[in-house]
Amino acid sequence: MLKYYNYDIVFQEVPDETSLAINLTNCPNHCNGCHSPHLWEDIGTELTEQELDRLAEIYKGDITCICILGGDAAKSEVEAMARHIKEKLNLKMAWYTGRYDKPANINDFDYIKMGPYIPERGGLKSPDTNQRFYKVVDGELIDNTSRFHK
Repeated sequence: MLKYYNYDIVFQEVPDETSLAINLTNCPNHCNGCHSPHLWEDIGTELTEQELDRLAEIYKGDITCICILGGDAAKSEVEAMARHIKEKLNLKMAWYTGRYDKPANINDFDYIKMGPYIPERGGLKSPDTNQRFYKVVDGELIDNTSRFHK
């Protein structure tokens, strides 16, 4: 079961998109230096298709993308949400995962950030980061990590 702690409209997580970012809970990764360790806990509101529809309706016309942050404990459920977002909500879909394994159907996603946070390497803004930000084009992952570098 997917649960979320909070959500917000963001402009930096997905370049060129106005995204509804949804912070999922129950993160199994427990990265050293995590900026949101409260998201490790199994807390929050259940994120069903109906709840996602409700949130998207609030910001209808204002957002171009839904960005799910987390969900590594329930990968298949994130994949199902991605299909729903693309097919029913007609929005772009981004997923921030702390792992490196690709979704079963990569074409259900428009963007994917992969990799755990490693403090010594930094986040996406660091040129030394281990994390990668990909744009999905025709089933291929195109590395767009450099878009975050200043």
